[in-house]
Amino acid sequence: MELYLNTHRKLHSERRSSFPCTECKKQFTSKRYLNNHMIGHSSRYKCTECGKCFRNSHQLALHRRVHSGEKPFECITCSKRFTLNEHLIHHSRTHSGEKPYKCVTCDKAFRRLSNLHNHKRVHTGDKPYKCSLCDRSFREYSHLQSHTRCVHSNIRPYDCPHCGKLFKTKPHLNRHVRSHTGAKPYSCRHCSQRFSRIDQLRTHLLKSHNEGTWLECNVCQKKFSDRRELKLHLLKHAGVKPYLCSECPKLFYTLTTLKYHQLVHSDCRQFCCGLCGRDFISKKHVTDHLKRCCGKIGV
Repeated sequence: MELYLNTHRKLHSERRSSFPCTECKKQFTSKRYLNNHMIGHSSRYKCTECGKCFRNSHQLALHRRVHSGEKPFECITCSKRFTLNEHLIHHSRTHSGEKPYKCVTCDKAFRRLSNLHNHKRVHTGDKPYKCSLCDRSFREYSHLQSHTRCVHSNIRPYDCPHCGKLFKTKPHLNRHVRSHTGAKPYSCRHCSQRFSRIDQLRTHLLKSHNEGTWLECNVCQKKFSDRRELKLHLLKHAGVKPYLCSECPKLFYTLTTLKYHQLVHSDCRQFCCGLCGRDFISKKHVTDHLKRCCGKIGV
């Protein structure tokens, strides 16, 4: 019975995402949605800054605010400004806690309708966004974009205003900037503690206030507060190492460990021992060396 249900879900998923765009490879659940999407590719309302197309002049005018920096809509609670009134409405729900869009399967609620649509794919197993460079599929288009940039490209368009370090995604840049500013935007509603990352807040709520749901490994029953950590943990049980080094045949569980390994193949040695002047490829290597070096010198 379970095999039948899984097969049925797979076929249903394939039918729902069987209308791909020939221009950008994005997939749609019906021909009507695909036709509406194709209007954008053939539209005469094209942004001269980035090449993005729109169905009418009004949408194009709103989009141009992204390039001009115009933000006419201001939040009355925190004074943050937005280019579109729609974005202000979504933002205001972070203050009010309003989540009007509820999943009928699990009762989970969302601030945006698009987030609800993306969430529904958790239950259906639908992953309509397929990477053209590898076999991976994604529930959300933004996840596909992030994957393509992080795994298949070395483009780093986001630079830190404090130290100039470059990043592939804006969330990674924002998290890094907090290391300079010390900002902790995520606050616990039960106590005075604040956190720089949302996953730290979730872990705190689970451990200190018993709020939320622990994610349990079905193999060893180890508990996790973050879904990504659980996925990485399950890869180790399965022995799956999806990240291949382009310089040698070594495989890795995570992109982070692959990047750390690739330093071995690089001539860049940006960490230096202040006692003997020897250069190292990573901070960990120079830290380990300093312990030995200090012992030899007698410091």
